[in-house]
Amino acid sequence: MIKAVFVDIDDTLLDFDAYVKQALQSGFEHFGLKKYEPPMFETFERINNSLWQQVEQGTLDFESLGKIRFDLVFEALGIDFDGARFETYFRECIWDSAILIEGAQPMLAYLSGQYTVCAASNGPYVQQLHRLEVGGIKQYFDYCFISENVGVSKPAPAFFVRALEEVNRGRAEPITAAECVMFGDSLSSDIAGGIHAGFKTVWYNRKHTANTSGICPDYEITKLTQIKEIL
Repeated sequence: MIKAVFVDIDDTLLDFDAYVKQALQSGFEHFGLKKYEPPMFETFERINNSLWQQVEQGTLDFESLGKIRFDLVFEALGIDFDGARFETYFRECIWDSAILIEGAQPMLAYLSGQYTVCAASNGPYVQQLHRLEVGGIKQYFDYCFISENVGVSKPAPAFFVRALEEVNRGRAEPITAAECVMFGDSLSSDIAGGIHAGFKTVWYNRKHTANTSGICPDYEITKLTQIKEIL
């Protein structure tokens, strides 16, 4: 019987792609850079994903990611501009960006009526909490576990161990790992981490991506409304 649901934030509840595109376009205009074109997002996405994989593997921390991310992006785009300066602008834009993925609020309302609901995200603690609040969904969470505050990033087993220890603090009947679900869009972070922690897993495959990773979630959905078919 499932008792606790751990939910990723970016690209599961909040549309990361949408607000990154907004921030890139406004930033290029703000600093008078070359005209922003949609393919530029693909360059950002490739580099950003590579950096976050290093964070997941423990070979790069979030602070270091911020120092090099846009230097690498601008180098790939042939733009001569201070990446650190653009990173500051980018984070200011992201701070108040909370574009909900369709169905996120109704899904959380449904889950919060039946389970202990926990946010489980890699990223800066205060920023992630603020964005949940801006998006009007923070009230649905009983706990918020963000890598900066937890001290380790998904998919490290320690992330899930520490989170579950906190959930069980003062609880007469502790929730076991087998009674938890990790729900998110990332196979390498959410699903692999959940599997190694002994959680059930639900992969949110919104982009209908073929799974060639060898990582096997217990369930796969393409729309948030489908969570009711599982939980």
